[in-house]
Amino acid sequence: MNADIKKEFVVTGIIFVILGTLAIIFFVYFFLQIGNSDETRITANAVLEPEILASNLVAPWSLDFIDEKIIFTERDGKINIIEGGEVRNIGEINVNNIGEGGLLGIAVDPDFNNNHFIYVYYTSEDDNRVSRFIFNEDTNELTGETIILEGIPFSSIHNGGRIKFGPDDKLYIATGDASNPKLSQDVNSLAGKILRINKDGTIPDDNPFGNAVWTYGHRNPQGLAWDDSGRMFSSEHGPSGRDEINIIEKGNNYGWPMTCDEEGNYSNPIRCYTEFTLAPSGIEFHENVLFIAGLRGNQLREIVLDNGNIVEEIELLSELGRIRDVVAKEGFLYIATSNRDGRGLPRPGDDIIFRINTDSL
Repeated sequence: MNADIKKEFVVTGIIFVILGTLAIIFFVYFFLQIGNSDETRITANAVLEPEILASNLVAPWSLDFIDEKIIFTERDGKINIIEGGEVRNIGEINVNNIGEGGLLGIAVDPDFNNNHFIYVYYTSEDDNRVSRFIFNEDTNELTGETIILEGIPFSSIHNGGRIKFGPDDKLYIATGDASNPKLSQDVNSLAGKILRINKDGTIPDDNPFGNAVWTYGHRNPQGLAWDDSGRMFSSEHGPSGRDEINIIEKGNNYGWPMTCDEEGNYSNPIRCYTEFTLAPSGIEFHENVLFIAGLRGNQLREIVLDNGNIVEEIELLSELGRIRDVVAKEGFLYIATSNRDGRGLPRPGDDIIFRINTDSL
């Protein structure tokens, strides 16, 4: 073999070694990126295996539990229970189903086994209001409506609607600005607020403004939740590309009509969604991880926190359309879609309530 041929073989060998090394580096990098990216979780629907509990619903808005029974609202005015794999209607409210209004939040009294009270937030012909009912489990009927808070401004948009009992057994109520932003900064208005009242509708002595207002400067909050330390969080619809996740503290101003990316003398959110519109609705903590139902974002979002700071954010269930609510109970997340709310693209069987096992997350 002459020198030129030997030289050619050596050069060819070197090229193959270089190409092989680059290929190895590329594939190692590629698989590391997959392992570290959200994509493995975004496409995890097959792994999560949603178990459908109810279907063909009309925009279910809010879920809660009576022991093992799921109680939920549909925006057109129905209150239903899921028990033993069956959906039973237990009551219907005459609501003003205008735009984003209708029958919205529901909350079971923490002392339900003694008083049998159920609370709902709904839009009437005159206002948004919170009413209390008595649920008779023997007859499966809701009776005895008592209005405990009325006069909350309403509109075809921005009605808020989430109600939940806090660790202090007070009832917290998220209200929208009713398409009138200036009301959010008026602490004498019930619009654009998170409210706090006693079970009977009276005002707690330690409320900051001597009325039902707990915090103000909100646009359209739709989610309320507490972490293991009792710290309160809310989700809020901002204008397009300005949605928020906030830590809620007594008496604070959350800025609206200033948006979360504007400088101002108000409490800043821990997350301002400027890169896309999530339209966050119901939120829930499970094992101190925050789960967020995304409407326009068409997803369930998982946020890992460290002392109130976000350290990881993961997108889940991105193939089921608009997600309205999420509630945790005994190792499962219970989730409601909202594809029939006038803004989604309904598919056969919509809307649904389903659950996923948290062990698969």
